Amino acid sequence: MVLEPNGVVIVDKAAGISSAKVVARVKALFQAKKAGHTGTLDPFATGVLVCCLNRATRLARFLLRGKKKYEAVLHLGLTTDTQDATGKVIAEAPGSTVSEQQIRAVFKQFEGVIEQKPPLYSALKHRGVPLYKLARQGHPVQKPARSVMIETLDIQSIAAPEIRFKVTCSAGTYIRTLCADIGERLGCGGHLKHLRRTASSGFTIGEALTLETLAEQKTTAAAGIIPLGRVLRQMPAHVADDALRHKIRQGVILTARDVDLGKADIAAGRLQVLTPARELLAVIEADRDGERWKYCCVFI
Repeated sequence: MVLEPNGVVIVDKAAGISSAKVVARVKALFQAKKAGHTGTLDPFATGVLVCCLNRATRLARFLLRGKKKYEAVLHLGLTTDTQDATGKVIAEAPGSTVSEQQIRAVFKQFEGVIEQKPPLYSALKHRGVPLYKLARQGHPVQKPARSVMIETLDIQSIAAPEIRFKVTCSAGTYIRTLCADIGERLGCGGHLKHLRRTASSGFTIGEALTLETLAEQKTTAAAGIIPLGRVLRQMPAHVADDALRHKIRQGVILTARDVDLGKADIAAGRLQVLTPARELLAVIEADRDGERWKYCCVFI
């Protein structure tokens, strides 16, 4: 067992447990001082939950905006108050009479950038209180619509009233809201019956381990930890020489002479700086004038 494990553990979350409880279990298994995740999965959902341990919690903010992939089932004809299978049915309509042509046409309409209202039952907060708590108390709050990106939306099978599909989307997208909106557009309503996250911020279900597996291999649990230098898979990297490493250690301001600005992520202007052995030294960000780099976080 590593005394202070630093890195990320990819958990295949089971249904019926909250993301917070999964993180607490992982924290206890690895005897970590700090732990957190990079995107909540509802208790009924399964799949990829990225858990950060100790120093890796400082990288969580760079992972929160990573795109996600899901496999889901939309059930047409039944509308629920939570937009998923855990809620109360509030409306019913024939869901088996919608044609395949109609379904495919409507699915196409939801590809690209769309406006989406966050569900009334969600972990988003209003004046410090989660929306789901307010909704359960009979005081639902509707947050304003926001733009999300549906990169791909592929129907896998149609067996009315159920539609199996895969989706690749931006962070902050609610798949249950997507299902509810598609159902509304089809005129029969609908809800999310099943949800499995298969990828998040570059991590896939193929490298995820269940809590049971992690517990069983407790003596070799360190093997399940992805080290800091292999966490930021979607961020450009720069390999430091000895001179740059020394400057970072001393906190010296870095300029374009030290690190080529052309290697920066165009959208965020960020780079991860690694040793030749792929140890993470720092995450840096280009300033507005493009002449200098500022330190986001340093690990030496």
